[in-house]
Amino acid sequence: MASISTDGKGNVRIQFPCPTDRRKKKTIYLGKVSKKVAAAFELRVEALVGALAGGVAVDPQTAAWVAALPDATHAKLVAVGLVAARQSQKLRTFLDEYITGREADGHTKPATLVTIRRVTADLAAVLGAETYVRTVTVAAAERFKQFYQDKELAPATTYRRLKTAKMLFKHAVKLGLLAANPFADVKGKNVNPADRLHYVTEADTRRLLDAANPTWRVIIALARFGGLRCPSEMLSLRWEFVDLAAGRMVVESPKTEHLEGRESRVVPVFARLRPYLEDAWELAEAGEVYVVGGPQGNAYRETCQKPGGWVNTNLRTTFEKLIRRVGLKRWPRVFQNLRSSLETDLMRDHPIHVVTAWVGNTPKAALGHYLQTVEADFEKAVRGDARSDASATQIPTRTTAARTGQDRTPSAEPVGLGRVSPLVSDLVRSGPTVPMGAAGLEPARRSPARGF
Repeated sequence: MASISTDGKGNVRIQFPCPTDRRKKKTIYLGKVSKKVAAAFELRVEALVGALAGGVAVDPQTAAWVAALPDATHAKLVAVGLVAARQSQKLRTFLDEYITGREADGHTKPATLVTIRRVTADLAAVLGAETYVRTVTVAAAERFKQFYQDKELAPATTYRRLKTAKMLFKHAVKLGLLAANPFADVKGKNVNPADRLHYVTEADTRRLLDAANPTWRVIIALARFGGLRCPSEMLSLRWEFVDLAAGRMVVESPKTEHLEGRESRVVPVFARLRPYLEDAWELAEAGEVYVVGGPQGNAYRETCQKPGGWVNTNLRTTFEKLIRRVGLKRWPRVFQNLRSSLETDLMRDHPIHVVTAWVGNTPKAALGHYLQTVEADFEKAVRGDARSDASATQIPTRTTAARTGQDRTPSAEPVGLGRVSPLVSDLVRSGPTVPMGAAGLEPARRSPARGF
């Protein structure tokens, strides 16, 4: 086994039999170290020699010890054949190869690639493109975090970019380029500041809907009364997945389709959404595929075919013009605040697991970024009686369904709760569903909408 010896100058050396030839001995020179350090080193050397001689894997504790060794000490083990040389790669090379791999996998969304490229460019600029990956320390990771804080980015933006950096270095650890992830404990705050929250009342929504053209009317309704993400979910919604007779629709979710079981979800056709879907159906050209259709809807969908995907689909500018036109002040997150307002309304009547299944987020996300306390909640608590009037104001409708009193809050049903797999989507697609509940009904032919 290994043995410790000291020369006349106090330099410590460890000798051990060569694993491949027991007649030979090899020596590791440690220099001037304490007896305690030498003894601990000797035990690890014996573990490495035993693993090599027996042709088995090194125990986890020894493997971790080897991974944590400084480069100079690790090189001494390499010189005597106990461990393999550490892989060495410059940061720029590693980042470029990672991006190339993500581009080639066919699963990474264009918007995700945009974020990764932005973070990799920042890493190269702050840490140095010629820096070796294995030399990146926790201190360097903290310096990178400070770089974003100095730019005064929103906390949520800093959080997302640090999360991407952590993902990149986790991959480097997996490749064996460094022992531990320097970003593992570098955290940002994933919060939604109060000044980013806004409850869009139904009165304000009515003003927008009254001023909007038919295309924008259904966009606003799908966001505020359906909770669909804009633009990806509402522009992807097809008539074949809308069953007004059954009161449900299958919403495909490009944002979460890479997550198992979250490719799509079943959403009720909420009472306040129904009139706008019925109007959209009546106004649609014969054979129209998409709920947000027509020339304007098709133009929006074409933009997502460019590099960057849905990032290129800019509905915000047009919507902000409409907000100003009706005399409202622009709220912080023009589309997300519509979704969060609906989720806040739904929470008054349904449990959180049901609401988040319909809206397509998680309870954690809902509590941290969506749900709000509004004045009507205080009024309800003070009165101590029936539900508040926050969602009681009905938007005037132009359809028979609304005039006959069908605009009521739908009852919760076991069927349709939660997220669904593509199989369920196929069943909905292949079932005997007629979107308007009447066989052979075709959309009326109308002229394309102009303006907003």
